Amino acid sequence: MATLKLEIATPEARIYSEEVDMVTLPGLEGEMGIFPMHIPLMTQITHGEIVVRKGGQDHFLAVGEGFVEITGERVAILTDMAIRAADIDEARAEEARKKAEARIAQKLGDEETAMAQASLMHSLTQLNLKRRHHR
Repeated sequence: MATLKLEIATPEARIYSEEVDMVTLPGLEGEMGIFPMHIPLMTQITHGEIVVRKGGQDHFLAVGEGFVEITGERVAILTDMAIRAADIDEARAEEARKKAEARIAQKLGDEETAMAQASLMHSLTQLNLKRRHHR
């Protein structure tokens, strides 16, 4: 069976680089399922869940905003956050959520508000994934 090379990178590190059977991504217009031999595409992704099917098993990652380049053989994702579900610390993500909500409640400048909102989205994405799949 044909496979895809899935590569996920953040500004800090390469998070994932493996051959996979299928990838489901959170696109701006909804979920996108990517199989081998997909037509070439470059688009944005949004906060959500990446589902990686490999060897008949599904693996989950929380992902932030970013871009994806898709070819028939490769899916390359550049994002501001990507964390494997098993690596999510639920207590830490909950603490980050509370801090971000407190910062948003303060009278902040536009840039600080945007940073707090991004932090809130990152923590909510992690919490949602962890609570749905790995209790």
